[in-house]
Amino acid sequence: MKRVTINTNNVGLVFKRGKLEKVLTTGAHWIGFSENVTVYDMGKEYHYTSAELDILLQHADFVNLIHLVTVADNELVLTYQNKNFKGIMNAGRHAIWKGLSEFNFVRVNTSNVDIDETIDRNLLEKMPLLNYIRAYRIESFERGLLFIDGKFNKVLEAGSYTYWKNSTTIQVYKADMRQLSMEISGQEILTKDKAQLRVNFNIQYKIEDIEKALLDNKEFDKQLYVTMQLALREFIGLMTLDELMESKEKVAETVMDLAAGKVADLGVKLINSGVKDIILPGDVKEIMNQVLVAEKRAQANIITRREETASTRSLLNTAKLMEENTMLYKLKEMEYVEKIAEKINNISLSGSGQIVDQLKQIFVK
Repeated sequence: MKRVTINTNNVGLVFKRGKLEKVLTTGAHWIGFSENVTVYDMGKEYHYTSAELDILLQHADFVNLIHLVTVADNELVLTYQNKNFKGIMNAGRHAIWKGLSEFNFVRVNTSNVDIDETIDRNLLEKMPLLNYIRAYRIESFERGLLFIDGKFNKVLEAGSYTYWKNSTTIQVYKADMRQLSMEISGQEILTKDKAQLRVNFNIQYKIEDIEKALLDNKEFDKQLYVTMQLALREFIGLMTLDELMESKEKVAETVMDLAAGKVADLGVKLINSGVKDIILPGDVKEIMNQVLVAEKRAQANIITRREETASTRSLLNTAKLMEENTMLYKLKEMEYVEKIAEKINNISLSGSGQIVDQLKQIFVK
């Protein structure tokens, strides 16, 4: 016989010829020389094979010392030790020493993609539970569409969404719900009078119906581009170059009206649009510049002739007044003498005093 001492929170398994004979708990025990004892710390995990566990479970004392947890293929068991999360048990049989700790087990069914509300959401962001979930995040400016096994399920608002990993296929498609901008650039278009132009057009739009945009239409943004492109070509193709240059501000309004119905079918609302540039070919641009210069010259000539006419008319009226009023004629003479005197610093007179008398006579009636 030999003596064996089992400490607190330990257990001894006595084997004889590979068979479990008895279980030793805390205290001193005597065993035979042909028997072997293995001591286990009940605060630590017990590692075993499935065959070993089958043998051990035949002994009632061993069964009373463990928590036997059987997990199905479509299940997970969350283990809590002293009310703290300890780990996850996968499919199979698990034996946990009871010991001095208090254990709780939460069984979850992973065959359903939805995660039970009773599970602490903080655990979903930590290992090892993070390996068993699928997480998606919808930002505050987004909305999403949830597809389960290829079928549309529901619209997802802003927030975080988690689902169990299983054989079910989950897809989430997101769309930006803010005001967006699209550039329709480099559009070469023929006007009604066969002038070739290159137009850059810009639109601002917003997704109003995410189901129409993502579910009913494939690549709605490309379809929107083509729709606006065709509307722009349709409108400009019916105008001459002169009409287009005179009413550029009407292009945006008319193009939006032409495309409104088709754009609504894409789940999109047009907010604003405008022509950024109208680029003319080199020869047309040169001709336009020549026309502009000619128009400005003609306007300048008209203004010059108008001023000359007004000046002549003014002179004629002055002459008539001076002819009718001698005093006015003398005042005009004095005005011109004054103007001449302003530009003369010195006056040299030669000859007799008759020159001064002649000057005096100018101011005598």
